[in-house]
Amino acid sequence: MIRRRAVLLGAPGALAAGKPHAGAQTNAWTIDTNDFKSLLGVLGSVKRLGFEGFETSFRNVEGQFANAQTARDQLKRTELRFFGVHIFLLQYDAQASIAPWELIERVVNGGAAVGAERLIVSGAPTPDAAALSRKAKALDRAGRYARDHGMKFAYHNHDAEFRENGQQIEMLLQQTEPELFHLILDAGHAQAGGANVAEFFARHSARIDGIHLRDATQGREVPLGQGDYDWRPLAAAVARAKWDGWVLAEEERRSSEKPGEAAIRPARDGIRRLFGV
Repeated sequence: MIRRRAVLLGAPGALAAGKPHAGAQTNAWTIDTNDFKSLLGVLGSVKRLGFEGFETSFRNVEGQFANAQTARDQLKRTELRFFGVHIFLLQYDAQASIAPWELIERVVNGGAAVGAERLIVSGAPTPDAAALSRKAKALDRAGRYARDHGMKFAYHNHDAEFRENGQQIEMLLQQTEPELFHLILDAGHAQAGGANVAEFFARHSARIDGIHLRDATQGREVPLGQGDYDWRPLAAAVARAKWDGWVLAEEERRSSEKPGEAAIRPARDGIRRLFGV
């Protein structure tokens, strides 16, 4: 890969003719799921660093579903848009390859009540056609339920969906309804799966709501702009499309380290310089 720190941290806005929104995933921070003030404190940092919105795990807000209006008011006072509430699990429903339906219902109902704009789900890989077809139907069902409750819906990929020339992700796009099923394109996972991320974005931008950005050097995660990933072609594709979705800093670590602002601050600078936002 091309070493890119100097490239990414070049002239502000040089490639950003479009106007995406800048957001942050909160998984770079340690958050006490039993203390809502813990999340609110993180969101104070997100706002101070100049982001427009945030994405967070359902676990960080589910404790507020029973007191949704108070939580909604508190989140509104952060002056951040609640881009999405994300269901990521270590084990998924064996038939649907996404979260169990009861959990999806609960997070849509509660997420909408606290002000989340969309439900985001991750899922298990589906290497055989029958499993993929079942997953597509489950995703459309979740998208329809979210839509009927005033939320958008998007699927977050990992590397498996992009292996074998992106067979799984392409088939999911073919077998789902465009008005129900969109993507949160995790660019780092997609690249690890062998994708040409800029080319994939150019073909499917109308169904991409957000892009998770990350960086690594020699397989070790580092803050965006300090590693080997060259996102210039992706930034150029975003500009050409005049795309107004979200670019989100996702500074999670396989080591479970929580670097917080030490990683999110340079990531914010990298997004600003790459995308001009």
